[in-house]
Amino acid sequence: MHVLIVEDDDAMASALSAAVASAGHKATRVSRGEDALLGHRHHEVILLDLGLPDLDGLEVLRKLRQVTQVPILILTARDDERSVVLGLRSGADDYLVKPVKLVELLARIEAVTRRTHRGGHAAPHSIQVGDVRVDLDRRIASVGERELSLTATEFELLSLLARNAGSVVTREQILDALWGDAFVANSRSLDVHLTGLRSKLQLPGFIINVRGVGYRVEQG
Repeated sequence: MHVLIVEDDDAMASALSAAVASAGHKATRVSRGEDALLGHRHHEVILLDLGLPDLDGLEVLRKLRQVTQVPILILTARDDERSVVLGLRSGADDYLVKPVKLVELLARIEAVTRRTHRGGHAAPHSIQVGDVRVDLDRRIASVGERELSLTATEFELLSLLARNAGSVVTREQILDALWGDAFVANSRSLDVHLTGLRSKLQLPGFIINVRGVGYRVEQG
């Protein structure tokens, strides 16, 4: 198994690499978030620190989750409840607080990879909801033959709702997913982007407002 270690502390990275290698896996270490985003392909597990020098680890996590479904374990010194919740809700498969026993870390890696393989966790390349098609690889959305001219945020919003078609996505979940933190994100921004998306879709009733909760698109 090829493990990507995203860790800026040299001593910690060295210990992690040695532990991974001792279990018969191959480790690649990068120290910056941008390097993780550029080099994540061809890795089967990602160990992600949150305190990176160039990007916040949660932002790296969210960007990775837009393009890959490989298991991601957060390994960080942040032990507050809010960080744990944000990490797991942003797509981490596990959250470990430093210092962690290396034997336990290896067991956690094995556990998340088992779950992933058991669940057939292949990332979808596109989503079809009624006449709406979202091509996640090419980042193109269309209604029938009509290609939509969406902003990056509108595309992410449509992708999130389409992934969860048939289920309600709360405003808090959307704010977390698109802006990273429902506690600080401007809720008004969501309304603006939602209005823009609905206008471009030209499908009245496609995005249903569930009063006081969030939004839902029907599976069709």
